[in-house]
Amino acid sequence: MTKHTDEGSMPQYEGETGAAERTFGALPVARGRAFARSWWGQAWLKALEDTALDGAQLALGRQHARAGAVGAVSVRPGRITAVVQDRDHTQHRSDVLVQQLSGAHWERLADLVADRAGHLAALLDRDLPPVLVEDASAAGIELLPGIGDLEPECSCGAWDHCAHSAALCYQVARLLDQDPSVLLLVRGRGERELLDEVQARSAAIPAGAAAERPDVGVPAAEAYAARDILPPPVAPPPVAAPGTPPVLGGGTPPAPGVDVAALEFLIGDAAARAQELLADALSPGHADSPIPPVLTPAQDAVRLAAAGPGAARSARLAAGSGRDAAGLAAAVRAWELGGRAGLAALEEERTPEPEVLARAAGRLASAWEDGEARPPLRASGNRWTEDGGTAQLRYGRDGRWWPYRREGGQWVPAGPAADDPAAAWAVLSAEG
Repeated sequence: MTKHTDEGSMPQYEGETGAAERTFGALPVARGRAFARSWWGQAWLKALEDTALDGAQLALGRQHARAGAVGAVSVRPGRITAVVQDRDHTQHRSDVLVQQLSGAHWERLADLVADRAGHLAALLDRDLPPVLVEDASAAGIELLPGIGDLEPECSCGAWDHCAHSAALCYQVARLLDQDPSVLLLVRGRGERELLDEVQARSAAIPAGAAAERPDVGVPAAEAYAARDILPPPVAPPPVAAPGTPPVLGGGTPPAPGVDVAALEFLIGDAAARAQELLADALSPGHADSPIPPVLTPAQDAVRLAAAGPGAARSARLAAGSGRDAAGLAAAVRAWELGGRAGLAALEEERTPEPEVLARAAGRLASAWEDGEARPPLRASGNRWTEDGGTAQLRYGRDGRWWPYRREGGQWVPAGPAADDPAAAWAVLSAEG
């Protein structure tokens, strides 16, 4: 039978993994936490929020989900179902339909997983690495839903995503966080079915194929049998902290225009970055991690300034990045709060696409509960500014809200980004 779950533990369900249907018990109340922490759970919610036309219904759906109004969730190929209770205790059956993958798609996906041991290990570890999703997409297999892929059906009669189907989607994001194989099941097959297909492909390799294809390796049983005659594996080198930068002066005056202290600072920074890259390269799952984008010179100048190189060198970094001292200080603050995304929120003044802007405006309008005082805000592009005040909210490309405060004639970051605009505004209210 279905059982109630505790947050952070694996949900209990009816049937074995790989069965045609899994039923998850009602999740506990989720006040004060994000619905999705994993990148695939966030992608699921992005598909919902990019599709839904009514931001007020999404906000009400979040409230239902947080309050525990979503009952047991049934997941089967192509359909997710739950009963959602309104505040007046009226119950509605809500379904979310997702297109299933074809048999040919599953064949190609099994080939992909069988071809890379890292893919199989990740699935067994309840992980969904970005490289697996990218490889599948390159083969014409879309594992994650996109705009319009989450089709709602609800007994309330709504034709678009209503509060009930939205609440169901928010709860499913929590389930996906704990077990991404839920996504495989709704796409048409359980985890066990896929793993059986992968195992069948591995067993089909001819006995002599390993010698002809050295990249295939040898069966685990053979490697275990030869454990006493094989040399021990080479341990990865230890990753120590970077050493002290060398002293470049040596008693000889530097050439005109050469800042010796700045060079020593850059040497130390290069050593620290090399140590971080080596530690990352030796970490588990490195091969399946996406390659981060390269910083522009202006962004790297901000990163260096955040490391505290000293007033004189900070002035050089400001000039080299096209900023004055106050501008660099604001950029450093943005970097410390959010890295590239924080810096983009500081520097980009843009007008989102009409549908994105409408969803953001709807979410902002529904962020405060009934009876709460709403701040008077006027919109300009992706920025909402307090009328006659010094507070501002900025809507980032990732759908998060950044609090800003006007100080000394310029806008500066007031705190980290928040998924909810009311939470971002609370940072400004706390500052006075």
